[in-house]
Amino acid sequence: MKAVVLAGGYATRLWPITKHRPKMFLPIGESTVIDRIFRELEADERIETVYVSTNERFEAEFEAHLAESSFEKPQLSVEDTSAEDEKFGVVGALAQLVERERIHDDLVVVAGDNLISFNVSSFIDYFEQRDAPTLAAYDVGSREKAKSYGLVELDGEQVVDFQEKPDQPNSTLVSIACYAFPRSSLSLLSTYLEKGNNPDEPGWFIQWLQARETTYAYTFEDAWFDIGTPESYLDAVAWHLNGSSLVAESATLESAEIGENVHVMDGATLENTSVDHAVIFPDAVVRHADIRQSIIDEGTHLENMDLAGALIGAHTTITNGTAE
Repeated sequence: MKAVVLAGGYATRLWPITKHRPKMFLPIGESTVIDRIFRELEADERIETVYVSTNERFEAEFEAHLAESSFEKPQLSVEDTSAEDEKFGVVGALAQLVERERIHDDLVVVAGDNLISFNVSSFIDYFEQRDAPTLAAYDVGSREKAKSYGLVELDGEQVVDFQEKPDQPNSTLVSIACYAFPRSSLSLLSTYLEKGNNPDEPGWFIQWLQARETTYAYTFEDAWFDIGTPESYLDAVAWHLNGSSLVAESATLESAEIGENVHVMDGATLENTSVDHAVIFPDAVVRHADIRQSIIDEGTHLENMDLAGALIGAHTTITNGTAE
């Protein structure tokens, strides 16, 4: 069995935090989003190789990240794009990867920005028992949220209808971009594209596929986060910290009030500052400030600020409301 971790997006909704780093490298506690996935795939003996599908723009970052990690299975598979408007789409990139890497095995596909609470091995167990296309599905609990995802309709465990980003969702059960395909189904990726179908979202392929092959849904509870917006990233951090806070030993705190779900990283300095539900990246300096529901990138210098819902890029200086 092979696995693919999709990591080719440009995460423009998280700019400037992701302008020079893949969103999969955003920290969740002491780990990163993508390392949590790598750890699961590394531990499953059925998986021989993990292909990391990324683009030319972030190729060097992924090479460095994998070189510094202890994982043995991941290897890069780079699509020939370096900007958002050059993307092949997720289905297009996946079909090219299958051809490029000559994959003829069962295949697990996981989006690299997925923070999931279930064991991937349990998902693979479920897939192997059914030997058919399988997706992971989660109840987001809100029809408004469901509009942003692929909506899954089930008869028992079988997918009987799939709607990609419906305007009027009739349920709240959505696909979370975690799939497994038997080797016999992989050729259908090319068939789907050759017929002129939408190459962008995998949900369109699943909608087309489930009408042709029996497709199953592995449903789970607890938690799932799609790390695509500042709000979802902070929610994921809060879920991991569970009301506590994580402050690096090398951080400097002077008259600082640390609230719930705060992550302060190496070398950061907080003076006369209160922080709540926020992430402060390495070497940031924050003085005389009140920071809530915000992400402050590395090397940033803030003074005399009251910020809520802010996203401050790296090496920015803002003093008394003036940015440099």
